[in-house]
Amino acid sequence: MVKLSVVVPFFNVQTYASDTLTSLRANAREDFEFLLVDDCSSDGTPEILERAVRDVPGAVLLRHAANQGLATARNTGLDRARGEYVTFLDGDDWLAAGYYARLVAAMDRTGVDFLRTDHVSVTGRARSVRRVPVPRRDEVLDPREAILPAHRTTAVDYPYAWAGIYHRRLLERGLLHFPHGLRTAEDRPWIWRLHREAESFAAIGELGVFYRRGVATSLTQIGDVRQLDFIRAFDQVIEETAADRDADLLLPKAVRTYCALISHHVAGIKRFEPEVAERLTAMSAGALRRMPQKVLDGALTAMGGERAVMLRKLRKQRPAPPPPAPDPAPVAVTVTRPSSPVVGSAAGAPEVAA
Repeated sequence: MVKLSVVVPFFNVQTYASDTLTSLRANAREDFEFLLVDDCSSDGTPEILERAVRDVPGAVLLRHAANQGLATARNTGLDRARGEYVTFLDGDDWLAAGYYARLVAAMDRTGVDFLRTDHVSVTGRARSVRRVPVPRRDEVLDPREAILPAHRTTAVDYPYAWAGIYHRRLLERGLLHFPHGLRTAEDRPWIWRLHREAESFAAIGELGVFYRRGVATSLTQIGDVRQLDFIRAFDQVIEETAADRDADLLLPKAVRTYCALISHHVAGIKRFEPEVAERLTAMSAGALRRMPQKVLDGALTAMGGERAVMLRKLRKQRPAPPPPAPDPAPVAVTVTRPSSPVVGSAAGAPEVAA
């Protein structure tokens, strides 16, 4: 039986992929599988992954025939995951040796739906520890209670899918898949849904994921139209939260966080291509008008300062609709497994707070 499935998307990360794969090898166990998803890379990444199928115990290579984005790449891995537990890693990050074994032991010990963990943020040679914004550690908690208060950084402002481990029952309930085609902010509707609908979680201080920031090919560093997917992502958060039984309590947090994201992107508008900057302004105006207006007014009053002034002005500008969701047509995937058994193989955001 597979104990843990690790979903690892890769796209044009030849500079970093070998480090990622070496760290997976240092975490291999006979009952772990590593689902390596090549999202149609055009550099040397595919060749590195082909070697990994031979060299990394438990590795399975899944290839997209066309680039689909991080959310869909993760879904491709989830669709083939067989583990009792599931987790994620990005193709340019890496792990401490033995980290996954410690996470699995923590899941076995607590019995929760999911665990959230701290991580190490790496920018060049600088490293810093980022903590899960949950003050009570190593306790079984209600995920819904970790969404609020609206005016503070909470668990839903720490959206990183790879900073945790998740029980298979969440996958079977449809809570682990990501919105198809999202190329940025894909973790936002995902983390909100998880905290609204899962039944139990815990936060632990286990450090083992090293999150590489400032990568030139990362969408957080590229000012093109794909960045605007944050609007579709958070429109989904607002829509789903508005339908929740506790909408009156939760919507102020969702709206305030959406406003913080819009403010963050508009403040950095100079990094966008001119046409994209114009679309960002118009689409942000449309997003502000789609929000529940009484809730928005309350959020802006609570925020105060220059951000609130800017957002009020932006709401008055000519709006544009959000980008349409991509066609959820089936994704063409090829699967490569080791040609012969390998010892140890399985048998088969910008972080923005309110």
